[in-house]
Amino acid sequence: MINEIKHEAAQTKKLLERVPFDKFDWSPHEKSMKLGRLAIHIAEIPRWSSRILAATEFDFTKAGYKAAEVHSTEELVQLSENNIQTALDDFNTTKDEDLLASWTFRRGEHVIFTLPRAAAIRTLAMNHLLHHRGQLSVYLRLLNIPIPGMYGPSADEPL
Repeated sequence: MINEIKHEAAQTKKLLERVPFDKFDWSPHEKSMKLGRLAIHIAEIPRWSSRILAATEFDFTKAGYKAAEVHSTEELVQLSENNIQTALDDFNTTKDEDLLASWTFRRGEHVIFTLPRAAAIRTLAMNHLLHHRGQLSVYLRLLNIPIPGMYGPSADEPL
């Protein structure tokens, strides 16, 4: 998982570096997240790995979440890198058997799911990141910002 996190972090950085700060309030549709909110969300997703490794459950009703504030594209990239490094540090101190322990995701009494930590990390950190990163690439395309190649060439960047 550590190697995968490092690989995906490099891919994520390529996208976040292209997010124009002057377009943070733009969205493609009234029901869509604004570009800045989506980019900050992507930068924060690696924290889920740390949350999952630190406790046996997460309850949305007790979370008290407030999104990070960034004031430039550089701060956005730094937020992402800091969260990735924290997740990597946490993985480096985690025993393999701890990844098999159950972890519960809930909203009060409603249990959304209970999975082994490794599967919860795959779901809430990795798959979630890839989902929103794909969304961000569409936003950037609609703003005529070149899309980097991620797993092969893109229309803008042959590998």
